[in-house]
Amino acid sequence: MSQNSSPAWGTASRVSAAVLGGYGLSYASTAFLSTFLPMARADRVAVASLLCFAVYTAAVIYVFAARSAARAWIVLLGMGILLGLATWLAGDYAVRP
Repeated sequence: MSQNSSPAWGTASRVSAAVLGGYGLSYASTAFLSTFLPMARADRVAVASLLCFAVYTAAVIYVFAARSAARAWIVLLGMGILLGLATWLAGDYAVRP
């Protein structure tokens, strides 16, 4: 954190990263797991939906354990974009029925 920023801004950034970034990451991981888990479609969706709670919890814990709020944002956004892109490309190339 730079010397000019207040601790309140760092905390607010971490809270928003936990809420917004964690939600985005859990959404992207649910879509990814719903596409790539080796099960029947209904089972994939059910398991992915249940696992998203663990992903969201892990994201919130990571945000407050990260060295900086910027690093937390970068990791959450990067992972969310990668998972979302993999899911989107799988749909375009018809990897899963």
